[in-house]
Amino acid sequence: MCVYNTKFYVTFAPKNKATMNTFFKIILCIFIPFCCSCGQKSAKGNDAQSVSVVITNTVKSPVFDADSAYSYIERQVAFGPRVPNSQAHTSCADYLAKELERHGAKLYIQNATVTAYNGDRLNACNIIGSYNPDNKRRILLFAHWDSRPYADHDADDSNHKKPIDGADDGGSGVGVLLEIARQLGKKLPDAGIDIIFFDAEDYGTPEFVKDYKPDTWCLGSQFWAKNPHIAGYKAEFGILLDMVGAHGATFYKEYTSVRYASRYVEMVWSAARNLGYGKYFINAKGGGVTDDHVYVINDQHIPCLDIINYDPNSDSGFGAYWHTINDNMKNISKETLRAVGQTLLEVIYNN
Repeated sequence: MCVYNTKFYVTFAPKNKATMNTFFKIILCIFIPFCCSCGQKSAKGNDAQSVSVVITNTVKSPVFDADSAYSYIERQVAFGPRVPNSQAHTSCADYLAKELERHGAKLYIQNATVTAYNGDRLNACNIIGSYNPDNKRRILLFAHWDSRPYADHDADDSNHKKPIDGADDGGSGVGVLLEIARQLGKKLPDAGIDIIFFDAEDYGTPEFVKDYKPDTWCLGSQFWAKNPHIAGYKAEFGILLDMVGAHGATFYKEYTSVRYASRYVEMVWSAARNLGYGKYFINAKGGGVTDDHVYVINDQHIPCLDIINYDPNSDSGFGAYWHTINDNMKNISKETLRAVGQTLLEVIYNN
């Protein structure tokens, strides 16, 4: 096991899983009616009777609008670094809540005071939007919306205590989920959907502090996992989006996700391959990362998977802009956003 600060990666052998080809459905649609009609005769003559055969097709998923998702990221970044206890943070929280409500979600605001690695008290805000709130079968979608207060991986030491824009690290996941919320507002799936924007994920112990403290990351999800917005909350599974907007991003099967939600990992990666996004969703195991899904799994026992950009050739496991002042809109690719967003819509509407 190689430890990279608070986020660790381990390499595993790839594992393949066969997927169904729609070719067989096409063959059935052509030949079943033909065979049935040939095998029957009319009592009044030799004309074949018309036989109706119904083949159930999958639901057509809405089309993910990558331009819309990009605009949602751009809007977040425009507030400035979304660091807890700042005005930008307060303004962005209000914007995110209003967008979820505008798209038809039942809104929950969960305010909490959490303690940072250095003892500072942070005013955190988890923002939750529910669709089909009375449906017992639920799918949980989540991302963190705050941005890191420290560019502690920047090449320039003088930037280490500067906050970052967090266009990819935070902003991209929220942007994708806001576009999904917009689609949900137009057409509801069969399942109930809960979208959560977790706060204070990126306030973990910085590199320039020698006394590292565990569990200083993911403070918003830690709070929610112990205090869900609905008493007795249950979801069939959850999907976390983190750093899902970069050019050429690659999403390997994260270790904790495979361990606790392997069925759903395969479901998502198969959906991506069937949509033609296999170059993004790599059919191989990556490593493990301390992220919001860990606390949801541990405390709520909901099987969750993390779609997170992983670069096996990087020292950190992440892109060169990660936790630097360069995590800005220049890194965001509409094609990557589309790959992630369309895959999620396929999962939501057809599983």
